[in-house]
Amino acid sequence: MPKMLSKVLVFLVLAAVVVLSLAYMQMQRYLTTPLPIPQGGVEYTLAKGGSLNAMAYSLSNKGLLTSPRWLIAYSRLSARGQVIKAGDYWLDEGLTPLTLLDKLEQGDVRYYQLTLVEGWNLTQVLAALRSQPKLKQTIASDATTIQASDLGIEVPYERLEGLLFPDTYRYHSDTTDVELLRQSYTQLQDFLAAQWEKRANNLPYKTSYEALIMASLIEKETGVANERPEIAGVFVRRLQKRMRLQTDPTIIYGLGASFDGNLRSRHLKDASNLYNTYRHPGLTPTPIALAGAEAIMAALHPKDGTSLYFVAKGDGSHYFSDTLEEHQKAVRKYQIEQRRKNYSSAPPKNNAG
Repeated sequence: MPKMLSKVLVFLVLAAVVVLSLAYMQMQRYLTTPLPIPQGGVEYTLAKGGSLNAMAYSLSNKGLLTSPRWLIAYSRLSARGQVIKAGDYWLDEGLTPLTLLDKLEQGDVRYYQLTLVEGWNLTQVLAALRSQPKLKQTIASDATTIQASDLGIEVPYERLEGLLFPDTYRYHSDTTDVELLRQSYTQLQDFLAAQWEKRANNLPYKTSYEALIMASLIEKETGVANERPEIAGVFVRRLQKRMRLQTDPTIIYGLGASFDGNLRSRHLKDASNLYNTYRHPGLTPTPIALAGAEAIMAALHPKDGTSLYFVAKGDGSHYFSDTLEEHQKAVRKYQIEQRRKNYSSAPPKNNAG
């Protein structure tokens, strides 16, 4: 090899090393330099199916990322950022391109919360879902109910009423309302199945679904938490003695939107209302509300005793009676006499049992 050619090759190699070294230094400086994020941070939403390339240029257009090609080049060279999670990202001050990649790869998206409350019916659940602007809405906005089959749930009953677990759920902006309902349904089934295996003996339920129905009645009748097992005991003994449950919340549920806040004598006599436990024996056809863990536990472990009646005292608690005569005296005392003295039921959902 001629001496001159050898010197040229050495020069080229050295030049290449220098260029690569400078490029590497520039890359490292770029990757560790904070992004131009405004004070207080900013939210960025990565749509489902979005790529790192598209996000880099989108951030650049918003003035939140300089030199997007550097980030894309680093991603290709290092094989990073190939799989990233869609959703809402919070970009804090001090975030660098490197820590941005970390956040994207870890799926460090923002989560939101929705609480399903004990005692809610399905209409209230759907209204709560629609109130969440970050939750993807797929259920028709005019739907007042939804069937289990609409969620792809194979169950021997069509109504979804009461088949959700009251709890606080975390979700990200790529979550749909149906996905959240499925999660709640699964959580309830898991809890109910576990508790059903540990149930007390000689309960008047053939299935865990019947126990769930009972739990929903207990939930709607309870104003003081520690009374749940005692209310459960009353209901269980009435079923065992083939007495009708005669609980007002079931009638109110059956009346639906037509209920104006006043329960009248004609409502108690209406046999066309399948949820009228004054006219129909046994449990209601379905749960009437979301039953929480304590109500389910009470239904499966009712308190022993002899009481067969209870009446709301006006402070959220109840007076329990063994006989009809004692119960009627309690009704006169708490439901008639005290109503003349600015009686108020606390909470409003509770009525005489």
